[in-house]
Amino acid sequence: MQRSFSGEIWYWRGPSPFHFVTVPDDVAAQLESLSPLVSYGWGMIPAEVRIGGTDYSTALWPKNGGYIVPIKDAVRRAESIDQGDTVSMRLTVREEPPRPRRRG
Repeated sequence: MQRSFSGEIWYWRGPSPFHFVTVPDDVAAQLESLSPLVSYGWGMIPAEVRIGGTDYSTALWPKNGGYIVPIKDAVRRAESIDQGDTVSMRLTVREEPPRPRRRG
């Protein structure tokens, strides 16, 4: 599944601060129907995201009956975007979860 949409970047201070964009309701409903097929736990949905000229792998998080897209700091820096900005993104659901990166 591939969808494009726009949304405002918002900041969550929680125990792990992060920036997000909320997935529009119509796209979230489609994601919910796919979730049993692609989720790798806790309702997380693996995805590829494109904002501007930047592509990255992430997982959509379920929240309040919908989904949110994490916006990595490196993406925000590369695209010169921040909290309160409206961004257009292309979302592609993957069939397998992201692979952990090795540190070292």
